[in-house]
This record gives sequence, structure tokens and C-alpha cells, in this order.
Amino acid sequence: MTSSSIGASARVVLDVEIPACTPWSAIISKGQTLRIIDSHGQQAVDTLFYRADDTRERYSGQDTLRAQGSAYVGTGTRIISNEGRTMLCVTADSCGLHDTSAGACSCESNTVRFGHGTKYLHACRENFLIEGAKHGLSKRDLVPNLNFFMNVPINPSGNVTVVDGVSKPGDFVEMVAEMDVLCLISNCPQVNNPCNGFFPTPVQVMIFETKAD
Repeated sequence: MTSSSIGASARVVLDVEIPACTPWSAIISKGQTLRIIDSHGQQAVDTLFYRADDTRERYSGQDTLRAQGSAYVGTGTRIISNEGRTMLCVTADSCGLHDTSAGACSCESNTVRFGHGTKYLHACRENFLIEGAKHGLSKRDLVPNLNFFMNVPINPSGNVTVVDGVSKPGDFVEMVAEMDVLCLISNCPQVNNPCNGFFPTPVQVMIFETKAD
């Protein structure tokens, strides 16, 4: 298990619980640390990042994977924007398996994958739209997202499948912001595949900053 990168001199700026199935957002200032805690285990946390003062610059999964040469996000990953700049750096990770290929569930994808009876179930894309609207974002601003704690193996043919998560209660991931970023989270409400153990649960989010000497 990776130890937290937050030292004894750190000051807690924000400490909140995101209820099951709901969205959340906040600004993480440059130099602050974002910590996402999977409180109950096996809970996917769909996440998007935007440059706080110009949301046209936003997270790029393709550039992030290309820069690190790995299909998954973990300790040492530089989270890269569509402008090729580092938005955040992953400094600690007790889970070691975070997806950025499978995207977010939506009412449309639920219908295709699980049948018309699931069309009206809430989904991450709708969460992103609800929360993003508070910051002037719309459908055209939604891009392929990070899925913290979601287990998505890639087989030799390149196909991906969402399977049982490996995160345990209390597992966490920490990122230090390299610029002021807007963070959007959908605490995934999916109940038709095992990304949430078929039972969505709350997660905890903390923002820290190091005290000045």
C-alpha cells in the first residue's frame, strides 16, 4: 500500500463526502493536493479536469496515456491537457488501477448495453452535465474521462471489459495540481455492471495545501 504524500504540515482546505450516485465539483489551486478516498471499496469515481480560468483547456486521456506509455493511471502519472500541459501529478495511490479508456455511462449507453428498461436510470454523463452547467459547461465540453478505482482489463485483441473492482475500503489516490483546475466528479450511479459492485456508495474528497513556513 502506498503511503499518503500529505505531510504533517499540510492544512485541510476541504473535506467532504460525496453521496452515492451524485455529482460534485471544486477548484483545486496550483500546489494543492486532491485526495479521493473510496470509502467502502469497489466504487468508480468518474472524473474530469478543466483549466480553471479557461475551460477550453481540459483533460486529455489520449495525451495522458501517450505521455506515460501505460494504459492505466497510477503513481507518477502526469495528467495532461489537450494543450499538452501537465494539469496534475499523481503522487500517491493505494489501489494501483485506474481506467481512462472506458468513458462514462450515459442513458443512451445504458439502453444499448442493458435494454430499454434502463433508459431512464441516472448516469455519469447526466451528472457531468448537471454539475458542469454550474461552471458554464455544456455537452460539447464533455470529453473522455478518468475512472478512478474502476477495473477495466484490456485483452490482447484490445477489447475492454468492466469487471469487479479491486479497490478496498479506504483506498485512495492523491494528485498535486500543477495549475488551477476545475474538478468535476460523478460518483458513478451504475447498477447494471460491476464497476460499483452493483451497489453505489459514498466517497470522500479532501483538498490539502502545505503550510507556509
